[in-house]
Formats: sequence, structure tokens, C-alpha cells
Amino acid sequence: MYTPPFFKPDRAASLKFAGDRGFGTMCAFDGHKPVASPLPFYLTYAADGTPQAAFHVARHNPLVKLADGATSWLLAINGPDAYVSPDWYVSPDQVPTWLYQSVHLSGPVRPLSDDELAVQIDTLSDKFESWLLPKTPWNSAKMTAGRFETLKKAIVGLVMTVEEVEGSFKLNQHKSDADYAAIATALGEGDADAKQISQLMRQARPQVFEHDTNKLERSVP
Repeated sequence: MYTPPFFKPDRAASLKFAGDRGFGTMCAFDGHKPVASPLPFYLTYAADGTPQAAFHVARHNPLVKLADGATSWLLAINGPDAYVSPDWYVSPDQVPTWLYQSVHLSGPVRPLSDDELAVQIDTLSDKFESWLLPKTPWNSAKMTAGRFETLKKAIVGLVMTVEEVEGSFKLNQHKSDADYAAIATALGEGDADAKQISQLMRQARPQVFEHDTNKLERSVP
């Protein structure tokens, strides 16, 4: 991943982003062409602190045959993104650009045992069911044993040992305060992704927007 220094998050921030997002595109090479699948995953850590990305795919997915435990794969995780018009800048002679958050994890992938897969299924569902609280979380114990075992045979559990972590959080960090504020304000009027980028920009450089807060406080009777 090409990342200018001012867009590069540290390793901890990149891993947190990937873990919180929990959905990405897994890519491998079969010797002739790239093979990729979008999929949910969760991060765990080995005893020595090495990150691991656990996931599963359909048994007939071409990725299964490529999981040799040695060849490096790439997991690309993307967050919100938004187009920026040059017309929104305070400074003249700007060009169009795109703001985004993205993290790439890479490393070898190996198959899981049947017992490891059972744990993975519940761990993965626990992660995403927690997003739906206060709904009572679903887990595999709600299924009849025979049905669960039948469905489990249709998938293959896999785990990536993450050897490299790369991230790019492009939020116009290199722009002046005036241009930065102008872009964040314009994006705040856009779609859901644009609004998320605007909020991330405000969180990254809150001092740029202090005058907005002060103005609001003075307007409240």
C-alpha cells in the first residue's frame, strides 16, 4: 500500500480499525490470476502477540485450495470514503481527490480443525450479535445439533497469521486549517459516508473547529 507519511496511522490504530470493522476482501493468487472474496472476520492474538484474522468460506470457494500455510494473502479492509470537489477549498488551484480509511493485513493462511471451526463460528457470531444489543444474541446452541453439523460441513475455517499491517487514513491532514475546515464542513452536508469522513476530520483536528463550538455556545440563551 502506498501511504504518504501524513496519512499513515500507527500499527495499533490500523489493527483497531480492522478489528472494529470486521469485514473485508480476502485476496490470494492462484498462479494465473487473483482470487478474492468479501467476508466477515475477527482478530485474535497469539501468545506472542502476533495478530491473527479468523474467517471461513464456502467449501467450494477457490480460496480453500490456496490455503497452504506458507503463501501470503492480503485482507483489504475499507471504511467510509468520500469525493472532494476542488470548489470546496478556500485556497485556489486545487484538484479533485478522494478521502478514505483503508487497512491491509497480509500473511500466510492455514485451514482450521473442525474443533477450531466450531469455536470460530460462535466467536464470529458473538462479535456481530453484540452490535444488535439489547437483542438476545444468537449462538449455534439455538440450532439442533444435526442441522448445525450439516451446515458446518459446507464451510472451511481459515486463519491468517498477520505478518504485515499497512494503513492509510487519508483525511486531508496535509491541508491548511482553513482548507481542512472548509472540506469537513462541505462533507458534513453529504451522504452517510461523507458525514462519517467529516466527523473523523473533526475528531482528528478538533482545534480547527473550536470557533464553531464557541459560536454555538454564545448563541444559546
